[in-house]
Amino acid sequence: MKGIVPVLAVAGMVLAGEAHAQVGRSATIKDPNVATEAELAAVPGVTPAIAAAIVGKRPFASITEFDQLLQQQGLTREQITAVFSRLFVHVNLDAASRAEILLVPGVGPKMAHEFEEYRPYTGGLAEFRKEIGKYVDSAEVARLEQYVFVPIKLNSGSDEDILTIPGLGRRMLREFKEYRPYDGIARFRQEIGKYVDAKELARLERFVVVK
Repeated sequence: MKGIVPVLAVAGMVLAGEAHAQVGRSATIKDPNVATEAELAAVPGVTPAIAAAIVGKRPFASITEFDQLLQQQGLTREQITAVFSRLFVHVNLDAASRAEILLVPGVGPKMAHEFEEYRPYTGGLAEFRKEIGKYVDSAEVARLEQYVFVPIKLNSGSDEDILTIPGLGRRMLREFKEYRPYDGIARFRQEIGKYVDAKELARLERFVVVK
């Protein structure tokens, strides 16, 4: 049965109904949409020319778009998988396609099915940890978490939640909060579109939901 109240002991710490960190974070995996060109070029397999191509094509709306760009640059599947251990566009746990999920390094059809089985993740990443922790150990859960996110509720998400969005700083955090309550995603587009272009607006919209 799908769990409702997320409770999980990880590394000696109990996570009960945790609301924060709705976008998985990592010290080593960067979002190619916000990494600097120098950071991109420092990734094994990413040449300066490929780094420039990434910057020229971003923002990527999904990991499949980023995957296609790397294929166009002549990287093999093995090379791309290695790049994904350092650069990745987070996948939406509630809505990602099977194709997107299968691009997470180390995820095969069986684990992809488990990702999908517990939708929607109403308990956030804590629920992901609880449910996926039935199949793999805590270290592997923590590794997988780096590649995923659960949409953040615009009207009630905490500062900590919102700041997990890659590339979002405190100035934009203030703008997100200024227009609460949002009566729909159209209002978010209208207001936040005052500060960023359409592509960046679409990138930010991936991470939020109005409920």
